[in-house]
Amino acid sequence: MFVSFRLRPAVRAGRAVLRPCPAEVLIVGLSLWWLLMEHHRFFGAVREHLGSASWGVLAAWMLAVLALNVVVLSVLAPGRAFRPVAVALTLVAAVSSYYVDHYGVFLDPSMLRNVLHTQPAEARELLGAGLFWHVLVHAGPPSAVVMLWPLSRRSWPQALAWRAATVLGASVVLIAVVMATFQPLASLMRNHKELRYWLLPAAPLWSVAKALTGDARQATGPRTPLGLDAQRILPPGPRRPRVVVLVVGETARAANWGLNGYARQTTPGLAERGVINVAPVQSCGTNTEVSVPCLFAPVGRRDYDEDRIRRSESLLHVLARAGWAVQWIDNQTGCKGVCEGLPYTTVAQLAPPQLCHDGTCWDEGLLTGLDDRLKRLQDDQVLVLHMLGNHGPSYFRRYPSAFARFQPECREDELQRCSREAIVNAYDNALLYTDHVLSRLIDTLKAHAAQVDSAMLYVSDHGESLGEAQLYLHGLPYAIAPAEQTRVPMVMWFSPGYAAGLSLDEGCLRQRALQGAAHDHVFHTVLALAGVSTALYEPAWDLIAGCRRPPAAAQRPAP
Repeated sequence: MFVSFRLRPAVRAGRAVLRPCPAEVLIVGLSLWWLLMEHHRFFGAVREHLGSASWGVLAAWMLAVLALNVVVLSVLAPGRAFRPVAVALTLVAAVSSYYVDHYGVFLDPSMLRNVLHTQPAEARELLGAGLFWHVLVHAGPPSAVVMLWPLSRRSWPQALAWRAATVLGASVVLIAVVMATFQPLASLMRNHKELRYWLLPAAPLWSVAKALTGDARQATGPRTPLGLDAQRILPPGPRRPRVVVLVVGETARAANWGLNGYARQTTPGLAERGVINVAPVQSCGTNTEVSVPCLFAPVGRRDYDEDRIRRSESLLHVLARAGWAVQWIDNQTGCKGVCEGLPYTTVAQLAPPQLCHDGTCWDEGLLTGLDDRLKRLQDDQVLVLHMLGNHGPSYFRRYPSAFARFQPECREDELQRCSREAIVNAYDNALLYTDHVLSRLIDTLKAHAAQVDSAMLYVSDHGESLGEAQLYLHGLPYAIAPAEQTRVPMVMWFSPGYAAGLSLDEGCLRQRALQGAAHDHVFHTVLALAGVSTALYEPAWDLIAGCRRPPAAAQRPAP
């Protein structure tokens, strides 16, 4: 209180030398600041795609962006809300431009949904000194002006008239520019429509609103049931209990996967255990919020419908309906609705000793209690393990120091502080740890092979950019995403008893694996692995369909 009292006269004195002005003058000035400070990458891309087009077109589009910002701020910051809203939007624009400039991310609804669902521990890794200084420079000066500059006193009819005139004038300018440059604008937006997600602060505001309304629609009403006809086909006579372990990886890209021929052996443990490596594999999305629900849907990328996928039950509900016990164990940001209503736990809740620190746990914690679970297993179970994997940018936090084989490694949360070599080294070290976790999982399943028939399928949700074309992390719109973000690893492993129960020809399956696959194959392949009969099953999307020696008709999943 004492400090506040002493500062007030100084503030008043400062304001006394400033001539009051209408809020609309500050609106135009702030919009101009956003244009000049927060759109470097946007206009750089525009210049690249315009090619030989005149500078006049570029200047016109700068005027259009200025007019758009004026409209946005004029509408969202009326009356007494002007100062706090203007400062808030300036902060949004500054924070957004930091991630656009440094990582090349697009602020579309999918990316903003990822941001909204990010756990605190992950969020802290994205908040570094670089962001602080960027925001201080980009948001500090205009925010100070907005908060300190005195505004003209007007009656509410005058204020309304000023604001309406400002919105109308800016809208006229925006429409005029669009009409005058319609041909190059239409061509650019048709071929590179993702660029609109670099318009700040309009893009993140629109994307957040769309993500929130989408989540609200999903939350209303029950999910559409799937596989109401699902039945588990059991072989006659005595049998051992079965377990299918589905491991959902995170941010592992096929390009750095040792089993795919990468120059480094990042998967030595899996190579020794004779897994079946599937390559190449096309992901359904470039971020977890898209890929995980799509991965467990009957129709994925080939007929993608986000609303339908999010409002429907998943593969796991079909398996549970057929009589399999289903358990999801998470070391990430949740199951994205895939396991809604089914047993769910987290590694943090399991509290494995020495594997959790600073709010996150290493993926080895996913195996906590697995040995005891297999000893007690009485009936068929599907176990889903959701890894933290190679989630960036802090790759060095994803593995214990014993796996820091490739040096020098980037040990910074802000990738721009590291060389590309160090970033790749840290990323590859994280893959080594994933290999270790999967190898331990296989060894545990092998140890119980005499009592439990087991199968494992690992697939990553999406890939990652590590500096190619100056892109980092993931989440680009799918239509323009590079292969590094959409090509992912997939491996399968079967105990002898499980392979025999499926009448599986593993030599045939290894040949089939060389043809590659997509996330779309997972739903139907797992139905076949689980011996579940349902009309949802499509043999053409079942990876093992052509590699089973003729089994008894009763044991074959029927379409």
